[in-house]
Amino acid sequence: MTILSRSLIFLLVAGLLAMSFAKPTRVVFFGDSITQAGVGPGGYIDRLKKMMPADQFELIGAGIGGNKIYDLFLRMDDDVLAKQPDVVVVWVGVNDVWHKATFGTGTDPDKFVKFYEAVVKKLKAANARVILCTPATIGEKTDFSNQQDGDLNQYSQLIRDLAKRQNLPLVDLRKAFLEYNLKNNPENKEKGVLTTDRVHLNEAGNQFVAEQMQKVLMEGGK
Repeated sequence: MTILSRSLIFLLVAGLLAMSFAKPTRVVFFGDSITQAGVGPGGYIDRLKKMMPADQFELIGAGIGGNKIYDLFLRMDDDVLAKQPDVVVVWVGVNDVWHKATFGTGTDPDKFVKFYEAVVKKLKAANARVILCTPATIGEKTDFSNQQDGDLNQYSQLIRDLAKRQNLPLVDLRKAFLEYNLKNNPENKEKGVLTTDRVHLNEAGNQFVAEQMQKVLMEGGK
């Protein structure tokens, strides 16, 4: 056997071994209580684990109840970057809007954008692929009579604009939830279609979110 032949065989075997031991894409879901609940039985992350190839994707939750965009920025090093993610799905915004009315501690639009941009910049600097999500709902009425509809639409548009500026994938849950409720909420109920309490996901909501996430994650590949 010639030296060239042995070299080719060595390269072939090395390549096959590298493929065999390729690590799955590590995806961290970064958000608030909706994501915190998402890792539990029947949660959207738990469902995604059953819907996506386990040898290709490792899914990790990093959600904390009550979090706003600046909370994500402050805990990003410990809760996300330390896990060395390949992909980070950022889903935040409900508390930035909701807490304005309930506690008077929401996030003003200009600060929301600045902190969000800082989160994206730091994740990109760590070579993570970033996927953005719009906040889904604070009330499921379809006639735009939910108290926070105006603010929620505004903040969702801020995220859409950021995704466009940064050329980032977007899971537009706000749009998807509105379209779903228009078809499936003829009684104009404020909760019970995709949520338990106007915000947090019920069984149908977790499945719906998992399906929306799956589309974008699979489109991106490894």
